[in-house]
Amino acid sequence: MTQASLTPEQARDLSRRVGEAMFSVDVASKDTMGMELLACEPGRSMMRMTVRALHLNGHQICHGGFIFTLADSTFAFACNSRNHNTVAAGCSIEFLKPAYEGDVLTCEGVEQVQSGRHGIYDMRVTNQKGQTVALFRGKSAQIPGTVIPTEEVST
Repeated sequence: MTQASLTPEQARDLSRRVGEAMFSVDVASKDTMGMELLACEPGRSMMRMTVRALHLNGHQICHGGFIFTLADSTFAFACNSRNHNTVAAGCSIEFLKPAYEGDVLTCEGVEQVQSGRHGIYDMRVTNQKGQTVALFRGKSAQIPGTVIPTEEVST
């Protein structure tokens, strides 16, 4: 069964299941970084992370690498949401505002283009005040396989 043959409700359910399956074994995002997966829908995902002392650099602001990791993880869930194994082929990030200890960062990732095996996704990282902290653009490439075995995809 292909994604195209699913109803919108089935596609959303499959994306949710893909997100749950990936997040359950994502030690880096869940356990190391303390992220939460808020949503995984077809072509879209949302994650959240509270900036903790261990995320601070020498300027006592959130290290850009941690903001990047939040955006990169959100990208991974968005581009795998259709149950095709997908990896990053490239990305860029613009840091626009510092984040401080205690800030709650939310990242929303949205598919912009999906063409063949490649896609383009935009991530926006905001703080609890709704201010944009960073913008990330990722290019994805599909590789063989699925997150959820195709025989488990319900009709």
